[in-house]
Amino acid sequence: MSEKETTFETKKIMELKDGEQGVNVKGRVLETKESRVIETRRGPRTISEAIIGDDTGRIKATLWGEKAGSLEEGKAVVIKGGWTTSYRGKVQLNIGSRTEIEETNDEDVPSMEEVPEDEPKAPFRRPQGFSRGRPTRRWRE
Repeated sequence: MSEKETTFETKKIMELKDGEQGVNVKGRVLETKESRVIETRRGPRTISEAIIGDDTGRIKATLWGEKAGSLEEGKAVVIKGGWTTSYRGKVQLNIGSRTEIEETNDEDVPSMEEVPEDEPKAPFRRPQGFSRGRPTRRWRE
């Protein structure tokens, strides 16, 4: 084991919380979706989505830019340097240009059938600018 590997620490999927940076997880790719282009505040971005699972649960992962489409269903992977966000009360894992994806030993992660259905939860937050379903900003005409 190299020095780099001894200092590397992974988290279990069900331990992940919204707003974490530098997240490392080890799991199996349970499902992948085709890459697509979406419109963001910064302009068009290429993304893909995947579901990754370990022995505690599963999480939706969004792969951004050059990482989009880089995961293969059924593979055992280690993801280093991801970050978490939440959407509709569920924590999500984000994988971007600085995130490393490495294949790992197949025996290190459970088979697809052994991954529990549980997903990490996040407190549901209202979209900014809204309170009780009504806009908080007053528009001048």
